[in-house]
Parts: sequence; C-alpha cells; structure tokens
Amino acid sequence: MHRTPTMSEPLRTETPMHVGPAPPCTLVIFGAHGDLTKRLLMPALYNLVVAGHLPDAFRILGVDHNHDSDEGWRRLLTETIHGFAKDPTAEFHPDRIDEGAWGFVRDRLDYQKGDFEAEETYRSLAASIDGNAIFYLAVSARFFGPIVDRLGAAGLLREREGAFRRVVVEKPFGSDLASARDLNARLLAQAGEGQIFRIDHFLGKETVQSLLVLRFANRILEPAWNRDHIDCVEITAAETIGVEERGGFYETTGALRDMVPNHLFQLLCMAAMEPPASLASEDVRDTKAALIRSIRPAVPSEAVRGQYGAGDDAGHSVSAYRDEPDVDPGSTTETYVALRLMIDSPRWDGVPFYLRTGKRLSGRRTEIVIHFKDPTTDLFDAEAGLRSGFMRLRIDPEHGVATTLNAKRPGPGISLGQVIAGFDYGDFFAEKPTVGYETLLYDCMVGDSTLFQRADMIEGAWAIVDPLIQAWRAAPVVSYPAGSDGPDAANALLAPDGRAWSRLDGR
Repeated sequence: MHRTPTMSEPLRTETPMHVGPAPPCTLVIFGAHGDLTKRLLMPALYNLVVAGHLPDAFRILGVDHNHDSDEGWRRLLTETIHGFAKDPTAEFHPDRIDEGAWGFVRDRLDYQKGDFEAEETYRSLAASIDGNAIFYLAVSARFFGPIVDRLGAAGLLREREGAFRRVVVEKPFGSDLASARDLNARLLAQAGEGQIFRIDHFLGKETVQSLLVLRFANRILEPAWNRDHIDCVEITAAETIGVEERGGFYETTGALRDMVPNHLFQLLCMAAMEPPASLASEDVRDTKAALIRSIRPAVPSEAVRGQYGAGDDAGHSVSAYRDEPDVDPGSTTETYVALRLMIDSPRWDGVPFYLRTGKRLSGRRTEIVIHFKDPTTDLFDAEAGLRSGFMRLRIDPEHGVATTLNAKRPGPGISLGQVIAGFDYGDFFAEKPTVGYETLLYDCMVGDSTLFQRADMIEGAWAIVDPLIQAWRAAPVVSYPAGSDGPDAANALLAPDGRAWSRLDGR
C-alpha cells in the first residue's frame, strides 16, 4: 500500500529513467546548407550531446549542391550556433554555448557537394558509409521521391548484418490524398515501413507527449473522459504572427494543409484515442490509426476558411495577407481554418470536436479545452450561479493544466462562483529548452517509431480533409482583421450548437 506524504514532506515529482547513448551511426543530412539544418537539427544534436545521448562513434555527413568543404561547413555552423546565444528571439536561445558539447558535434561534421538527382552523389555516399545510417531529407518536398529512389538504386537502404538503414522524411507528406498515396507508394517501393520515419516536429514537444501520461496515468480523469461527461472538445493552434517571409510557400499550402491533417490531428489523437494495449510503438500507432479511421470526413458546410486583412498587432498596424511579399494580390489562400468534426465510436458518439488554427490572431496559444456537461444534481440551478466546467490543457507557449470548479461564495445563502485549480509544469519539473527535434532524432537512432506517422495514418488524415480541399478550389475566403479572434463565420459555426469558442486571451 502506498504511503501518502505528510504536509511537511516534499512532494516527489520526478522519477528519472535512465536513457543511454544511441547506437553508433552516420547521420546523412540532405540539405546541409538549409534553414532546417542550421536552425533546428544542429541545436537538437547539441542538446543531445549535453544530455549524454550521442555515442562517440557518431558521424554527421552533410550533402548539398553548394560549394563548400568540411572546414567551411564547420565554420558556418559554429558561427550560426553561437549567434543563437546572442538572439533572444531565436527558437534555440541558450545562455551560452558549451564549447565541449559543440566541439563534439563540430568535430564530427563532414561535407559532400552533390546534386540530389545525380547518381554520382549516391555512388560517393555508398563508398563512404558503412554500418548504421540515417538519411535525413531536410529538403523541399519535391526531392523526397527522387532522393529515396536513388538511395534505393544505390543499395544504400539495404539492411545487412544487423546494420540499420533509415530515412527521415519531413512534412508535408503530400498535399492531398492522391499525392500522399503516391508519395507513400514511392517510399515503400524502396524501403520497408519500419525504415521510414515521417517526422512531425510537433510531436517532439514535451507538452504534446505529456498528454498521453496525463490521460492514462491518472485514475481521476479516465472515468470521465467520454460522451457521458464531456459536452464538446476544442483544439486550438493560434499564432499572432503572419506569414512573414514565407508568402511564396504559403500561397501553395494554406492553413488547412499546413496545420490540420498533421499538427491538429495529432492533438486530436492524443485527446481522443483509446488506451493502447501497451506503450510499444506499434500498439500506440495502431490506436491512433484506429481513431483516425473513425473520424467522419469533414463537411464543407461545417468548416470556415478565413484570410487576415489589415489590422492591429500590439498597437502596431500590420498589412493584410494579400499585401505580404510574394502573395498574389487576389489570393484566396486561407490563413485561418475552423471545422467541426464527429467521431464514430462508443466513447465519443455525439460529441463534436471543434478545431481552429490561424495566423495574425489576438493571442498565441496551442491548447485543448475539454468542456464538461452540466452537473447532474438538481440541488443548484443557474440562478445560484451553477455553470458547467472545463479543463484547459495548455501546450504552447505555456505548459500546464487549468480546471474550473464550482465553489460556494463566502457569505450567507448558497451562491456559487467558479474557481480554477491547476498547475504549471515549470513549477514541478526542471524544463530544459529544446527545439522539439531532440526526442525525435534520438528515437530514430534507437528505432522507436512511436512518435512517427505510418502510411495509413497519413492517408487517413488526408482522407478526412480531402472534401474541403476539393470544395475550396474555387470557393471564396472570408476576411478577418489582423489581431482579432478570427472571422465571424467561425462563431456562426458553433452558434447552432449553443456553444462559443474560448477566448484567445485565455479568459
């Protein structure tokens, strides 16, 4: 029987689990000069060294079309990573760079100039790689297929004598259902599903991973996590920034493709999946895949697409999306999406899931809000102040949980008010700054695919949103002012259900 700590005893909040170094391997990065490599992969590798998770027998081979040398690439990345320590706005912003840790990474950097579509590039790679290898495609999506084709043709994906060969593919995994199927077929023609790691950095966030523990490691939550007690679920990923310098990319992508079938659906899986049979990677992925199959295809009449107009951001005037660089002045690309989804399962029958994401909104927050049904008791009524409660699972930029409870107001008579019970993870755990790729890179090295998506999950997600993609090809887009909570049509989406979105300012 467990002994309850007394009030005078410190609450034990951490049970460390030893995680040793990954096995020896060569990490081949296609796109060595790209922004992803400099801004995210190198900081993640540096953090893995600091944590003691990289083996001594580790090598990083960068491949790109730029003229460079081993020493030139090392010098470039050294300047870049030291620059992050001086830039408080950088995603990776350590107080200082540990020279020993960075030296470990720097000394293992080698560079090879090569055309991604030239057979000579792959002959050279085959001559310089032995044993375990991971091929990371930090390149534009148009190169995914050609690179994997040539890796396969050169025999670089053939696993022999216990040595693994793995491919890491960044999103986007296609741009609709048909292209996702084509890409998966092309990848699987050269490598087995177990060799392909489709990476979504969103799942590398500790805050997203913690949802699994919060739901299934707390007996107080699981009995109420179903249609009998939950009225609806809101999932939000809101940004205050615009498209910045990514107008050219965004014009061909839009908010739906960029955020919904990947990031938002991963949060949906964490919030709605059944308990997996175990924490083994395939058991977890099987459970997520089963949930995705149970989501009804999106209905265009239950979805809203918006585009930000000119407005105000923290007291500063900002331009409309159509006035951003590299954006068509007549663009109908959406920067905001809201939709209502239903899940066909005994747990969630009749419970709507409301998803929204957008740019240039009034607040930056990624969260899941669980709205509970009204209390079943007849002892109190609305006149006394009885209100239904909710649980807010804060994922970004703050990490924590807040739950509303009805409580008696002080004074004679019975008058109810709502109080908030909650916690911030930072109050209990030492949260180390990460870029979201550390866990994913390590898991790929050790062969743990739990946080990576399978082909059936990718295609299932695209099948859900494909009706919107088809319907929106020639559909208009509604405008909303920059700095607002989104278009009025998004509020109208919930109004027939007698519900309203949570405010983006958190109130």
